[in-house]
Amino acid sequence: MKKKLAALAIGSAVAASALFTAPALAGQTKSAANAEMVAMGKKQFLRCTACHATTASAPGKIGPHLDKVVGRKAGTAKGFNNYSDAMKKTDFVWDEKKLDAFLIQPTKVVPGTSMAFPGLNSPEQRASIIAYLKTLK
Repeated sequence: MKKKLAALAIGSAVAASALFTAPALAGQTKSAANAEMVAMGKKQFLRCTACHATTASAPGKIGPHLDKVVGRKAGTAKGFNNYSDAMKKTDFVWDEKKLDAFLIQPTKVVPGTSMAFPGLNSPEQRASIIAYLKTLK
């Protein structure tokens, strides 16, 4: 009986300790995980650099720059004048959900878009690219 009580006390102490330290560790782990996700996204984004720059001051490319794309109204990148008529007519702001759908199948989100990209099936790749895009401020 004493062994059971001792085990219960130790278990309670461990649980209490976890209760108070978990938020700090979770925040640290989440931050580290986010940094890893951004790094992976930056690597995945290399395929996008053939058509897209990451800064507004970069020389023009086939597609618009993606500086501050998250939170920007679609079809409105300053200095880019080659949007398809379909993209010009859109009425949405790029957020994580819309970017994810666009990265799966651009023509489904914006029928008639000139973006010649077959899409990404991998949720992990899309999430990492979006995490990276969110850092472009």
